[in-house]
Amino acid sequence: MKNLIKYSGIALLMAMGFQAQAQDVDVLVVEDNDSKTLWDRSLPNYRYPDQRGVNTFEPNKDINLEEFEGVQVRLGGAFALQFQGLEQENESTLPVYELGKDFNLATANMTFDILLAKGVRVHLNTYLSSQHHPEAYVKGGYLQVDNLDFISEGLASGLMEHLRIKFGHMENNYGDAHFRRSDNAMALYNPFVGNYLMDSFTTEVGGEIYYFNDGWLGMVGFTNGKLNQSTSSEGHTSPSLLAKIGYDKQISEDFRFRLTGSLFHSNQSKNIYLYSGDRAGSRYYNVMSGSLPDGTAVGDGFRSGRINPDLKNEMTAFMINPFIKAGGLEFFGIYERAKGKYASETDERTWNQYAGELLYRFGADENFYLGARYNTVNGELKSGDDVKVNRFNIGGGWFMTKNILTKVEYVNQNYNDYPQADIHHEGQFNGFNVEAVISF
Repeated sequence: MKNLIKYSGIALLMAMGFQAQAQDVDVLVVEDNDSKTLWDRSLPNYRYPDQRGVNTFEPNKDINLEEFEGVQVRLGGAFALQFQGLEQENESTLPVYELGKDFNLATANMTFDILLAKGVRVHLNTYLSSQHHPEAYVKGGYLQVDNLDFISEGLASGLMEHLRIKFGHMENNYGDAHFRRSDNAMALYNPFVGNYLMDSFTTEVGGEIYYFNDGWLGMVGFTNGKLNQSTSSEGHTSPSLLAKIGYDKQISEDFRFRLTGSLFHSNQSKNIYLYSGDRAGSRYYNVMSGSLPDGTAVGDGFRSGRINPDLKNEMTAFMINPFIKAGGLEFFGIYERAKGKYASETDERTWNQYAGELLYRFGADENFYLGARYNTVNGELKSGDDVKVNRFNIGGGWFMTKNILTKVEYVNQNYNDYPQADIHHEGQFNGFNVEAVISF
């Protein structure tokens, strides 16, 4: 209890430090080489980067588009800072760091959303600072097309009432968990500090086509299967397939139901990045990591605390996600199964992930929430050992404004049945994290 009070106090101090209000930087309209600021906030078919975007998955398909009056540019950003108070131990022949209590590296994102024509928007996201890359680099971007009037007025208007086209070097829409994860500094959609154990997230060059109709949604997409783009090594990587089908409906004012199923398939790849594509780094710094007496680093590195099944050369994965919101009570779940192998392996290996997240949001505009998440993963290592990892989170958050969130969590993670030569053997970490997020 003393620790809880102490860390809650730190959270309050951090929150007070962020009382310099984040400006609602919105839209710049450019017309005939003259520019003016338009306080509009009404980019169509767009996920708000503040509290209004919580529990948004694919942005709604809005067919009632306003007439295009000029290019609109929205500059946005995010900032996140954590105070970490974790302890860890293992019984492996490889040592783990003794962890202290201190602040992590502050992370930052910068985003541009630009309306180029009626129903045509481009998105660009840059990581200004991250655990793995302290220097700035581009995460990716895409072009989203919801209307074809820019080609010819009224072109396929009946069809485009239900269709959306996206293409670019972008975050792939596999599963629903990536809509609730922390994307470097953009941590406002995640009610906890860490992401899921098998963190399905990657950015690849590809395209996706969506269909929306009265709550029903479908998506099919393809990528080139490469995180790092290159024209060399032709023949080693074939296109990856993405697909999703689901139903999402606000059935009544107080009840929403969503259920989706997603598929990922790669037939041949030099390296599949679905569970290792996040170049920014994890939230639990230095866990299950250490160094040998000669200074050689061992362990998970910047992906610490996550599980990568190492199915690198061919893989099929599917994920089922239920989401229910009844009043302030909210449930989100994951059932995921991934199956594949290295090129050198003759037999496929299988990994399973299960997660359940229960939250209660309350207060004016649901500005407060309390909740718990349980996440477990089991599968077969390349060594043939069957292992299991469990994580439990409990915590809460406070939206001080729609742009500022402070959250506190307790996390306990255990590694079971790893071989003794593996740093995860009888590994365990637990403790508190406090995170402050600004997003606009």
